[in-house]
Amino acid sequence: MAHAKNHDYHILPPSVWPFISAVGAFVMLYGSVLWMKTESGPWVFLIGLALVLYTMWGWWGDVIKESLVGDHTPVVQIGLRYGVIMFIMSEVMFFAAWFWSFFKHAIYPMDPSGLSPAIDGIFPPEGIETFDPWHLPLINTLILLCSGAACTWAHHAIAHEDNRKDLVNGLLLAVGLGVLFTVFQAYEYSHAAFGFSGNIYGANFFMATGFHGFHVIIGTIFLAVCLIRAKQGQMSREKHVGFEAAAWYWHFVDVVWLFLFASIYVWGQ
Repeated sequence: MAHAKNHDYHILPPSVWPFISAVGAFVMLYGSVLWMKTESGPWVFLIGLALVLYTMWGWWGDVIKESLVGDHTPVVQIGLRYGVIMFIMSEVMFFAAWFWSFFKHAIYPMDPSGLSPAIDGIFPPEGIETFDPWHLPLINTLILLCSGAACTWAHHAIAHEDNRKDLVNGLLLAVGLGVLFTVFQAYEYSHAAFGFSGNIYGANFFMATGFHGFHVIIGTIFLAVCLIRAKQGQMSREKHVGFEAAAWYWHFVDVVWLFLFASIYVWGQ
Protein backbone atom coordinates (compact mmCIF):
# COMPACT_ATOMS: atom_id res chain seq x y z
CA MET A 1 0.00 0.00 0.00
CA ALA A 2 1.23 3.47 -0.87
CA HIS A 3 0.55 4.93 2.57
CA ALA A 4 1.57 1.93 4.66
CA LYS A 5 4.11 2.66 7.40
CA ASN A 6 7.25 0.60 6.83
CA HIS A 7 9.60 2.29 9.35
CA ASP A 8 9.86 2.89 13.12
CA TYR A 9 9.98 6.67 12.93
CA HIS A 10 7.13 9.08 13.71
CA ILE A 11 6.48 11.58 10.92
CA LEU A 12 4.77 14.57 12.54
CA PRO A 13 1.85 16.26 10.77
CA PRO A 14 1.84 20.06 10.33
CA SER A 15 1.35 21.78 13.69
CA VAL A 16 0.47 25.31 14.78
CA TRP A 17 2.18 24.94 18.17
CA PRO A 18 5.68 26.13 17.13
CA PHE A 19 4.21 29.35 15.72
CA ILE A 20 2.02 30.02 18.78
CA SER A 21 4.93 29.31 21.15
CA ALA A 22 7.22 31.69 19.23
CA VAL A 23 4.61 34.46 19.32
CA GLY A 24 3.93 33.84 23.01
CA ALA A 25 7.63 33.90 23.91
CA PHE A 26 8.17 37.16 21.98
CA VAL A 27 5.14 38.84 23.55
CA MET A 28 6.22 37.69 27.02
CA LEU A 29 9.76 39.04 26.49
CA TYR A 30 8.49 42.33 25.08
CA GLY A 31 5.99 42.62 27.92
CA SER A 32 8.64 42.00 30.55
CA VAL A 33 10.77 44.84 29.12
CA LEU A 34 7.75 47.17 29.15
CA TRP A 35 6.96 46.10 32.71
CA MET A 36 10.48 46.86 33.95
CA LYS A 37 11.16 50.02 31.91
CA THR A 38 7.76 51.75 31.86
CA GLU A 39 4.66 52.06 34.00
CA SER A 40 2.47 50.03 31.65
CA GLY A 41 2.07 47.19 34.12
CA PRO A 42 2.40 43.43 33.58
CA TRP A 43 -0.53 42.98 31.18
CA VAL A 44 1.44 42.42 27.96
CA PHE A 45 3.75 40.04 29.82
CA LEU A 46 0.75 38.09 31.18
CA ILE A 47 -0.76 37.78 27.69
CA GLY A 48 2.50 36.27 26.44
CA LEU A 49 2.68 33.99 29.46
CA ALA A 50 -0.89 32.81 28.79
CA LEU A 51 0.05 31.96 25.20
CA VAL A 52 3.12 30.02 26.38
CA LEU A 53 1.09 28.08 28.96
CA TYR A 54 -1.61 27.35 26.36
CA THR A 55 1.07 26.02 24.01
CA MET A 56 2.55 23.84 26.74
CA TRP A 57 -0.87 22.38 27.55
CA GLY A 58 -1.77 21.69 23.92
CA TRP A 59 1.62 20.57 22.60
CA TRP A 60 2.45 18.23 25.45
CA GLY A 61 -1.10 16.93 25.33
CA ASP A 62 -0.49 15.98 21.70
CA VAL A 63 2.72 14.17 22.71
CA ILE A 64 0.78 12.14 25.30
CA LYS A 65 -1.83 11.23 22.68
CA GLU A 66 0.95 10.12 20.32
CA SER A 67 2.25 7.80 23.02
CA LEU A 68 -1.18 6.32 23.72
CA VAL A 69 -1.79 5.46 20.05
CA GLY A 70 1.60 3.74 19.72
CA ASP A 71 3.61 6.35 17.84
CA HIS A 72 6.43 6.27 20.40
CA THR A 73 8.33 3.27 19.09
CA PRO A 74 11.68 2.31 20.67
CA VAL A 75 13.47 4.41 18.04
CA VAL A 76 11.29 7.44 18.78
CA GLN A 77 11.85 6.97 22.51
CA ILE A 78 15.61 7.20 21.96
CA GLY A 79 15.13 10.52 20.17
CA LEU A 80 12.94 11.82 23.01
CA ARG A 81 15.60 10.88 25.56
CA TYR A 82 18.31 12.65 23.55
CA GLY A 83 16.11 15.74 23.42
CA VAL A 84 15.69 15.76 27.21
CA ILE A 85 19.44 15.31 27.70
CA MET A 86 20.17 18.28 25.42
CA PHE A 87 17.60 20.38 27.29
CA ILE A 88 19.15 19.56 30.69
CA MET A 89 22.61 20.39 29.31
CA SER A 90 21.33 23.83 28.30
CA GLU A 91 19.94 24.27 31.83
CA VAL A 92 23.36 23.39 33.28
CA MET A 93 24.93 26.23 31.29
CA PHE A 94 22.14 28.57 32.41
CA PHE A 95 22.98 27.99 36.07
CA ALA A 96 26.71 28.13 35.34
CA ALA A 97 26.22 31.84 34.58
CA TRP A 98 24.84 32.55 38.07
CA PHE A 99 27.57 30.54 39.77
CA TRP A 100 30.15 32.39 37.67
CA SER A 101 28.75 35.75 38.78
CA PHE A 102 28.63 34.73 42.43
CA PHE A 103 32.19 33.38 42.58
CA LYS A 104 33.56 36.28 40.54
CA HIS A 105 32.20 38.87 42.97
CA ALA A 106 33.07 36.77 46.01
CA ILE A 107 36.71 36.31 44.99
CA TYR A 108 37.15 39.69 43.29
CA PRO A 109 34.94 42.25 45.10
CA MET A 110 34.30 45.57 43.37
CA ASP A 111 33.92 49.04 44.82
CA PRO A 112 30.42 50.59 45.05
CA SER A 113 30.74 52.01 41.52
CA GLY A 114 31.22 48.52 40.13
CA LEU A 115 33.94 49.79 37.79
CA SER A 116 37.12 48.94 39.70
CA PRO A 117 38.30 46.45 42.34
CA ALA A 118 37.64 47.37 45.95
CA ILE A 119 40.66 47.88 48.16
CA ASP A 120 40.49 45.31 50.96
CA GLY A 121 37.03 44.43 49.65
CA ILE A 122 34.96 41.94 51.57
CA PHE A 123 32.18 39.62 50.49
CA PRO A 124 29.37 39.54 51.39
CA PRO A 125 29.39 43.35 51.52
CA GLU A 126 29.24 45.07 54.89
CA GLY A 127 25.77 45.22 56.38
CA ILE A 128 24.59 41.99 54.73
CA GLU A 129 23.30 39.46 57.25
CA THR A 130 23.36 36.07 55.53
CA PHE A 131 21.26 33.03 56.39
CA ASP A 132 22.53 30.40 58.79
CA PRO A 133 23.00 27.43 56.43
CA TRP A 134 22.49 24.87 59.20
CA HIS A 135 18.90 25.78 59.96
CA LEU A 136 16.19 26.13 57.30
CA PRO A 137 18.56 25.79 54.30
CA LEU A 138 19.77 22.42 55.63
CA ILE A 139 16.18 21.30 56.26
CA ASN A 140 15.26 22.26 52.72
CA THR A 141 18.28 20.34 51.42
CA LEU A 142 17.12 17.18 53.22
CA ILE A 143 13.57 17.70 51.94
CA LEU A 144 14.72 17.95 48.34
CA LEU A 145 17.03 14.95 48.65
CA CYS A 146 14.20 12.88 50.14
CA SER A 147 11.97 13.96 47.26
CA GLY A 148 14.65 12.80 44.81
CA ALA A 149 14.86 9.46 46.64
CA ALA A 150 11.08 9.06 46.40
CA CYS A 151 11.27 9.82 42.67
CA THR A 152 13.96 7.15 42.27
CA TRP A 153 11.77 4.68 44.17
CA ALA A 154 8.89 5.37 41.80
CA HIS A 155 11.14 5.07 38.76
CA HIS A 156 12.55 1.74 39.95
CA ALA A 157 9.02 0.48 40.63
CA ILE A 158 7.80 1.05 37.07
CA ALA A 159 11.04 0.42 35.14
CA HIS A 160 12.13 -2.79 36.87
CA GLU A 161 9.07 -4.23 38.60
CA ASP A 162 6.11 -2.82 36.63
CA ASN A 163 4.69 -1.96 40.06
CA ARG A 164 2.10 0.76 39.55
CA LYS A 165 1.17 0.98 43.24
CA ASP A 166 4.71 1.94 44.31
CA LEU A 167 4.94 4.21 41.27
CA VAL A 168 1.94 6.20 42.49
CA ASN A 169 3.08 6.21 46.13
CA GLY A 170 6.58 7.35 45.21
CA LEU A 171 5.26 10.13 43.01
CA LEU A 172 2.84 11.28 45.72
CA LEU A 173 5.72 11.57 48.18
CA ALA A 174 8.01 13.30 45.65
CA VAL A 175 5.36 15.87 44.71
CA GLY A 176 4.42 16.54 48.34
CA LEU A 177 8.03 17.14 49.35
CA GLY A 178 8.55 19.36 46.31
CA VAL A 179 5.61 21.53 47.40
CA LEU A 180 6.98 21.64 50.96
CA PHE A 181 10.38 22.80 49.66
CA THR A 182 8.72 25.67 47.79
CA VAL A 183 6.74 26.72 50.89
CA PHE A 184 9.89 26.79 53.03
CA GLN A 185 11.78 28.70 50.34
CA ALA A 186 9.05 31.35 50.27
CA TYR A 187 9.18 31.54 54.07
CA GLU A 188 12.96 32.01 53.92
CA TYR A 189 12.63 34.80 51.35
CA SER A 190 10.10 36.60 53.54
CA HIS A 191 12.66 36.69 56.37
CA ALA A 192 15.69 37.77 54.31
CA ALA A 193 17.65 40.63 55.89
CA PHE A 194 18.70 41.91 52.45
CA GLY A 195 16.93 42.77 49.21
CA PHE A 196 17.41 42.08 45.53
CA SER A 197 18.58 45.57 44.56
CA GLY A 198 21.33 47.73 45.96
CA ASN A 199 23.91 45.01 46.57
CA ILE A 200 25.54 42.36 44.42
CA TYR A 201 25.15 39.66 47.05
CA GLY A 202 21.37 40.01 47.15
CA ALA A 203 21.15 40.13 43.36
CA ASN A 204 23.21 36.95 42.98
CA PHE A 205 21.42 35.18 45.84
CA PHE A 206 17.90 35.83 44.60
CA MET A 207 18.72 35.20 40.95
CA ALA A 208 20.43 31.86 41.63
CA THR A 209 18.09 30.51 44.32
CA GLY A 210 15.03 32.13 42.73
CA PHE A 211 15.58 30.51 39.35
CA HIS A 212 16.22 27.24 41.14
CA GLY A 213 12.93 27.66 42.97
CA PHE A 214 11.23 28.29 39.63
CA HIS A 215 12.71 25.03 38.36
CA VAL A 216 11.45 23.25 41.47
CA ILE A 217 7.92 24.47 40.71
CA ILE A 218 8.23 23.30 37.10
CA GLY A 219 9.61 19.93 38.21
CA THR A 220 6.82 19.52 40.76
CA ILE A 221 4.21 20.16 38.05
CA PHE A 222 6.10 17.73 35.78
CA LEU A 223 5.92 15.00 38.44
CA ALA A 224 2.28 15.82 39.23
CA VAL A 225 1.33 15.29 35.58
CA CYS A 226 3.18 11.96 35.67
CA LEU A 227 1.24 11.09 38.84
CA ILE A 228 -2.08 11.77 37.11
CA ARG A 229 -1.04 9.68 34.12
CA ALA A 230 0.17 6.88 36.40
CA LYS A 231 -3.20 6.78 38.17
CA GLN A 232 -4.88 6.51 34.75
CA GLY A 233 -2.71 3.52 33.86
CA GLN A 234 -0.86 5.30 31.05
CA MET A 235 2.61 4.04 32.05
CA SER A 236 4.20 0.61 31.83
CA ARG A 237 7.62 -0.95 32.04
CA GLU A 238 8.03 -0.55 28.27
CA LYS A 239 6.59 2.98 27.95
CA HIS A 240 7.33 5.61 30.59
CA VAL A 241 9.59 8.07 28.77
CA GLY A 242 7.61 11.02 30.13
CA PHE A 243 8.25 9.99 33.70
CA GLU A 244 11.87 9.17 32.90
CA ALA A 245 12.32 12.72 31.62
CA ALA A 246 10.67 14.09 34.76
CA ALA A 247 12.97 11.99 36.98
CA TRP A 248 16.08 13.17 35.14
CA TYR A 249 14.94 16.78 35.45
CA TRP A 250 14.18 16.36 39.15
CA HIS A 251 17.61 14.89 39.87
CA PHE A 252 19.16 17.80 37.97
CA VAL A 253 17.26 20.18 40.26
CA ASP A 254 18.59 18.23 43.27
CA VAL A 255 22.21 18.49 42.11
CA VAL A 256 21.94 22.22 41.39
CA TRP A 257 20.58 22.79 44.89
CA LEU A 258 23.49 20.89 46.45
CA PHE A 259 25.91 23.21 44.65
CA LEU A 260 23.86 26.25 45.69
CA PHE A 261 23.78 25.12 49.30
CA ALA A 262 27.52 24.41 49.39
CA SER A 263 28.63 27.58 47.58
CA ILE A 264 26.13 30.32 48.45
CA TYR A 265 24.83 29.26 51.85
CA VAL A 266 27.95 27.61 53.35
CA TRP A 267 31.04 28.94 51.52
CA GLY A 268 29.64 32.38 50.75
CA GLN A 269 28.36 33.36 54.18
